[in-house]
Amino acid sequence: MQTLHAIDALRDTLATARRKGQRIGLVPTMGNLHAGHLELVKAARAQADLVVATIFVNPMQFGPGEDLDSYPRTLPDDQAGLSSAGCDLLFAPSVATLYPHGLEQHTRIHVPGISEGLCGGSRPGHFEGVATVVAMLFNLVQPDVACFGQKDYQQLAVIRKLVSDLHLPVAIVGVPTVRAEDGLALSSRNGYLNDAERAQAPGLYRTLGELRDALERGSSLPEAIEASRARLVERGFQPDYLEVRQAHDLAAVNASTRDAIILAAAYLGPARLIDNLAATLPR
Repeated sequence: MQTLHAIDALRDTLATARRKGQRIGLVPTMGNLHAGHLELVKAARAQADLVVATIFVNPMQFGPGEDLDSYPRTLPDDQAGLSSAGCDLLFAPSVATLYPHGLEQHTRIHVPGISEGLCGGSRPGHFEGVATVVAMLFNLVQPDVACFGQKDYQQLAVIRKLVSDLHLPVAIVGVPTVRAEDGLALSSRNGYLNDAERAQAPGLYRTLGELRDALERGSSLPEAIEASRARLVERGFQPDYLEVRQAHDLAAVNASTRDAIILAAAYLGPARLIDNLAATLPR
């Protein structure tokens, strides 16, 4: 696997691939990779001749007081994992490379509607940073296909709208959430948990499963959500949000909604964990 840090070198390498008629797949990440990230690489490998991964801890998507400075940087381990998963090229730029004039003077992309509420409500400006950096990476790599994890469900929805609204020729593939044996969704931030917190952490997924079962039995939505929030607190979490939305566009559910998505974010110790689970609402 080749690792590049400069934009010109990236463009030259990819221009050669395009002249050969190769289909390019992209996997954007912030590094500190786990098995979930490697599944994205494998998904891209199945759909492309050349797989490009990126590692960039994007300061634009972190708010004040968040974990930008402490977010783990593990490039050597990440390179080994990407290589073993079949990645061909890693682009790992510096902040100065992508934001040469600083963040304040940099053009930003806002994706209205779908980026608001949920994580967008709890982390103002977060999805503006995500949309901006993803658009830059799409411009630099010009992939035919890009793979993103379904664990970050709202992020995936934002990126799909970004691609649709800007008429970008990129196929977006959502890859199912990879979980530990106890159900915890794999996340780079799981490493913030101590042993006791790690033992508690699967309670988030269990709570979502219990809420799904209650809704599919026909329980009242407000009452089921209130009971589930209380259950999260009992299990040691500090809930950020717990909501049920329409799966296809994250709009509010209504009487005709059948395909729904349960979305949650909750703090456990120093970690903010997110997860989601599909539900089929009864007629």
